[in-house]
Amino acid sequence: MSNSRSRQPLSLHTRAVHTQAAGPRIEGAAVTPIFMCTVFETDPAHPDSPDSPIRYPRLSNLPNHELVHRKLCDLEGGDAAIVTASGMAAISTAVLALAADAHILVQDTLYGGTHGFFVQHAADLGVSWDFIDADKPNTWRKKLRPDTRAIYTETLSNPLLEVADHRAIVAFAREHGLVSMVDNTLASPVNFRPPELGYDVSVHSATKYLNGHSDLLAGACIGRSEPLQRIRRRLEFLGGTLDPHACFLLDRGIKTLPLRMAQHNANGMAVATFLADHPTVARVHYPGLPTHPHHQRARDLFLACGGVVSLDLKAGRPAAQRLMRRLHLFAPTPSLGGVESLITIPATTSHRNLTSPQREQVGVGPGLVRLALGIEAAEDLIADLDQALCAD
Repeated sequence: MSNSRSRQPLSLHTRAVHTQAAGPRIEGAAVTPIFMCTVFETDPAHPDSPDSPIRYPRLSNLPNHELVHRKLCDLEGGDAAIVTASGMAAISTAVLALAADAHILVQDTLYGGTHGFFVQHAADLGVSWDFIDADKPNTWRKKLRPDTRAIYTETLSNPLLEVADHRAIVAFAREHGLVSMVDNTLASPVNFRPPELGYDVSVHSATKYLNGHSDLLAGACIGRSEPLQRIRRRLEFLGGTLDPHACFLLDRGIKTLPLRMAQHNANGMAVATFLADHPTVARVHYPGLPTHPHHQRARDLFLACGGVVSLDLKAGRPAAQRLMRRLHLFAPTPSLGGVESLITIPATTSHRNLTSPQREQVGVGPGLVRLALGIEAAEDLIADLDQALCAD
């Protein structure tokens, strides 16, 4: 009798749990042990053989690293992956590896840390850049230079949840021989897999959805083998390596990623729908809403839109500060992707290093609030928001 069922592709839920490192389980352990060693034996008969690599934590090649690398490739559809000590380590290392002594085109609405890296540090490190409107492909060509090497964007911009024209970006990069790079943190491999669309490199703050428990700092780069090899070589010398214990925690978090994302997605849609009709709210930024200017693009590209919802309050910054004080289930902190719900005012956290005109230029006003919805019951989150918004 044919055993064709066993040859069927495994679902994302199953692969998140069962991706294993090459070879048999270590001493039969169902969970890969934590390798805290900094010293490993080499083959004395072949010490210089490339088939007998030197294992060292800074080289990101311990069993804990290799397991997470294989799992990230499997989930996101990349050929290679490398984990890093933080999301910014992934972003800065990737940019320096792929655009050092060259020019890069960069989406103009970015996470504040990434924006700050380009505006304040990139030039000192040999990277020149120009901002582009990721929604206007007809304007990109005029920003090209002979030394342009890459184009960088975000799957969902943070905090305004704009959806770049990703198909156009991939096509533009191929036409002009650029490396296409995207920060996929806010979507996760559950909602969007950039390599399948044609992106060369995707980066993540693995601190967020990939880990999902607000207890780990990590980053990741995933994509084609050639650019990932360049990133890996640069990381080995910059030293932003993820330690083995953090790899163990990241692998554990990824195992529940599809389950958690289902609830994040549901909560995002429910809360955005509620806020869109609230009298104190001027505007809701969430591409799952039909009123969002990029709603159809999001439907075309993504499984769902995640658990981050941003809103502009009619009464501005005083109302935003009151909302933060009155909420019971939302912790006032600027992260996202954990099981608990969080709230932040981007103008005073992620984008505080930008000047007021710079914040206004990218749409981050003083009354903008970002909610990072956890996995609590949607009705409880909505009730908490309602009482806080309506309180005298």
